[in-house]
Order: sequence, then C-alpha cells, then structure tokens
Amino acid sequence: MVEKVWVTYNQVHKLCQESADQILSEFKPNLMVAIGGGGYVPARILRSFLKRDGNPNIPIQAIGLSLYEQIGTDPQVEEIGTKVTRTQWLDLSSLEMANLIGKNVLIVDEVDDTRTTLQYAVTELEKDVATAAQMSGRQGEKTNFSIFVLHNKDKPKRGHLPQDMMSEGRYIAARTVGDVWINYPWEATDIDEHDKMAASKA
Repeated sequence: MVEKVWVTYNQVHKLCQESADQILSEFKPNLMVAIGGGGYVPARILRSFLKRDGNPNIPIQAIGLSLYEQIGTDPQVEEIGTKVTRTQWLDLSSLEMANLIGKNVLIVDEVDDTRTTLQYAVTELEKDVATAAQMSGRQGEKTNFSIFVLHNKDKPKRGHLPQDMMSEGRYIAARTVGDVWINYPWEATDIDEHDKMAASKA
C-alpha cells in the first residue's frame, strides 16, 4: 500500500519562502509559468517572496496540463496516466507568448512525480517560444527556462529534462521525498480534516 502524506497550506508557504532566495540568486526570473492546477498556489505564494523593493511583481502566466486520471468513484484514488493533455496553453501569436521571449522563465508545479508533465511543459514551451521569436524577428534573444517544484519524488522518472537545465542547476525542489502519495491542501474538500491528518502524521 502506498504511504500517504498530508501537506498543509502553512507548510507550502514555508517551502516557498525558504526557496525564494535561491531562486532569486540563481534564476533571476522575470516571469513565472504555473502548471495548473497544482502549480497555481505555490506560484502565487512564491511571487510574494520574489518581490523586491522598487521592482514590479513577477507576472504569472498559466498553462493547464493533465496527466493524472481518476479511477472509480473515490476522488482520493488516482493513477498516473500515460499521455499529457493540454487543457490550457499560451497562444503563439499572443502577447503572453511574446512576453516569454528573451526572459528568464520559472516553471512552477507542485510535484515532480514521473517528470512526464515537466518534460512536456519545457519541450513545448521551448518550441513555441522559438517559433514566436522567429515570427517576431527576435531569434537572437535567449530564453532560459528553470523549474521549481515543492516536492521531487525520489524514483525512476519516465520523463527527462534538458541536460543543460540539470547541469546548470536550473531545477530546484524544495524537498525530495520518497515515492509517497502527497495530499495537497487545495485538493481537500474538508480542510479541517486535512489539517488533522497532517498533524497526526507529523
């Protein structure tokens, strides 16, 4: 049976807070891309800790990718799908995509499980930004992608990230954990019960 852990909003907040200085010093992000739905909350919390006096807030764009599939009627029981599905994406001809060109872009998600979703996000965003740069005559502007996740599961990965991203340290996980099932607070239908479970496992 898979071990389950419960993570609270408070813990998520602190994980973002303790990672912010490293992200600022190593990545210097101009923009974040949150992978929905698990990346939305950490990205918004992280933005508060990345804000520096005299500088504007770092903008957040959103993409939606789905890999998990619910099995049966129990909402707590899902298994990992095999195909990444786009549920929301940036329009190639839009200002959103143009804003990524030449920037340091931080991709944010809650968990690196099989790495399939992250691989898809990086590969497709790199491809689309290159196309958008060509369309706008901005091929000379280098776009750097980095990744931040709350939790990296220490397990064999199906997906792979670019070698230069890994060798240059453009990947940060606030915590590396075993192959456990993580219950995040934004998935809870009863937050009091969720927090009780988290406290009981502490």
